[in-house]
Amino acid sequence: QVQLVESGGGLVQPGGSRRLSCAASGSIYAITDMGWYRQYPGEVRELVAGITKSGFTNYGDSVQGRFPISRDNTNNALYLKMNNLKPEDGAVYYCNAVGRQHYWGQGIQVTVSS
Repeated sequence: QVQLVESGGGLVQPGGSRRLSCAASGSIYAITDMGWYRQYPGEVRELVAGITKSGFTNYGDSVQGRFPISRDNTNNALYLKMNNLKPEDGAVYYCNAVGRQHYWGQGIQVTVSS
């Protein structure tokens, strides 16, 4: 099993920045890809950004160029630096890890509002 714990969410003003962190523990040796997803009320989760163990990244169209993803394999951590935040970026953000199955964190709220 893999446990994922997100941190760094909260309220931020439009145009501001925030960094999300995800700490992984448990059977982390089995983790390959990791990523961030977000979910709006009543909708399915959508990919925000993904990163392979070797560092290859991919991004959702709406965050391309604004939300760089990174990971620290030594410290079993995943990050999402959210820049130039827009009101429509407000959502619950989930950390995801792929091992023998997909693992999810509990989710963390990000609200973008003045």
